[in-house]
Amino acid sequence: MLCALIQLNPKVGDISLNCQKLEDSVKLAASLGASLAIAPEMAIIGYPPRDLLLYEFFIQEATQAATRLAASIAHLDIALIVGSVAFNPKRYGRQLQNVALVMEKGEIKAKYAKRLLPTYDVFDEARYFEPGQEPVVYNRLGFRIALTICEDVWNDFLYWPYPLYNRDPLANHPPYDVLVNISASPFAVSKQDLREDMMCSQARHHRVQTLYVNQVGANDELIFDGRSFQTDPTGKILERGGAFREDLVLCDLGRGPGQVPESEEKAKKFYSRNPFMFEEKDQFYPKCLDLLKENPPGPNLNPDQEIYKALTLGVYDYCKKNDLKSVVLGLSGGIDSALTAAIAAEAVGPQNVTGILMPSPYSSQHSLDDAKELCQNLGIPSVRVLSIEKAMLAFSDILAETFKGLREDTTEENIQARIRGVLLMAVANKFGSLLLTTGNKSEIAVGYCTIYGDMCGALAVIGDLYKTEVFRLAKWLNQAKGRIIIPENTIAKPPSAELKPNQTDQDSLPPYEELDEILKFLLEDREGPGTLEKRGIDVSVVRKVANLVRLGEYKRRQAAPVLKVSNQAFGVGWRMPITCASVFSARDNKIVKK
Repeated sequence: MLCALIQLNPKVGDISLNCQKLEDSVKLAASLGASLAIAPEMAIIGYPPRDLLLYEFFIQEATQAATRLAASIAHLDIALIVGSVAFNPKRYGRQLQNVALVMEKGEIKAKYAKRLLPTYDVFDEARYFEPGQEPVVYNRLGFRIALTICEDVWNDFLYWPYPLYNRDPLANHPPYDVLVNISASPFAVSKQDLREDMMCSQARHHRVQTLYVNQVGANDELIFDGRSFQTDPTGKILERGGAFREDLVLCDLGRGPGQVPESEEKAKKFYSRNPFMFEEKDQFYPKCLDLLKENPPGPNLNPDQEIYKALTLGVYDYCKKNDLKSVVLGLSGGIDSALTAAIAAEAVGPQNVTGILMPSPYSSQHSLDDAKELCQNLGIPSVRVLSIEKAMLAFSDILAETFKGLREDTTEENIQARIRGVLLMAVANKFGSLLLTTGNKSEIAVGYCTIYGDMCGALAVIGDLYKTEVFRLAKWLNQAKGRIIIPENTIAKPPSAELKPNQTDQDSLPPYEELDEILKFLLEDREGPGTLEKRGIDVSVVRKVANLVRLGEYKRRQAAPVLKVSNQAFGVGWRMPITCASVFSARDNKIVKK
């Protein structure tokens, strides 16, 4: 039996558009000889819908749309497995369920409700859904197909040393030949390796073929990388979908690896002109998204490729799905704004990017030169120079009486950043552009950023990259492009906010190599000072950094959404209190000296 994995990029809440894309894809799959099509989790409504799920009329619309979709493909000799939501049929529990629907001959033949509901990191499904209790096996042309949804396959007791749930939906399951998992699994660096290893383990454990179908595209801060795949019962990958792009992957359940059906080439040709793909004919977007175009399915990407593709897709979809046609950002001549500009130019085209240079009396000439060279390298034609010196003098005059007798401190430095924020917001407002913030994860973590200043903006492009990762990615980009994109001086010079004479970041912070190591332990590994000291890190520095992280929480609560590329990003998956005592005080995590 030939199956089609429909790797779709839905728009959250646009039920009509999503169903049209599903219908077109199913018709294509049928024309290529597929007897079964499989689409991602919640493909009908888009993932994550969040509190849209609290509106009953929205659920009713999704239910009616599913019925219409089934009718629209009734004449085709193909069945469709697709994700949506449905009302809970029981009289207890939460009102909704996360479901996989099986459509065949104009009817919904079967419905499976997700049994494991994640409530960690960015997930909060128990807020909305009642878990399912029963397995579902659907029979299609002699194949017994077990239905699962995303988290249902992430609790194999033989795979995980510490399972998160007390049950495995696949344990004691009725017999089946093919395991289908429809997913909306957000991207994180190297996560695809884990997905494939886990599903291959399931295949070997249960001695069945597996079909994993993942959503692609970006919705708000979450990025979905697709990369759907098929395994045989030995755990060998037979087919893979493309990374960070829509795809239709044909899988023959009755064949071995290496035998590609002729119809698969037709599918690839279709998707090169599919209007739902990244549109080369789009008047507002670049004609050659070279790092997002067709990439052959195969071994997974290296971390730098993954991150760059993910962030580019994140900016692209944020603009496209919100009907934004241009972006604006401040260019300081530093590494952060340079990398952000490069990603923006890749995503929406350099002709749709405006760079704003805002020099002060403390700005160095090399910073201005570096920013202008960057724009030339990227082909950004719209560059504005807006000096903030007059505004600085005006603020100084206004505040002179109030600040009389007080020495200058970070207050005056922050005023400079806030003047720049006002100018950037003004330009964004006037031209209807999306303002991108340029802060990195290291700065955001320790509060080395100015609220209502350089934090102004609607999307934090590199807010989930540590400073050392920013440097690494900038160097990789120059190498990948085969020419200088990020000026060499931008990469080589010491980072500085240039808010006072001869200032560098290391005046206030530990060296970024040391800072980032500490932050990874605190934020991602959740280690305390005691553990870090055993690793040779000065515990007093750890406590200083930890206190800065705590004090900066109020800023992060008001920050722009951060495109997520790591396992722990600031945003909806980071839920720390603003008002709290430091858990890293001197009385905690004491080291026993021997």
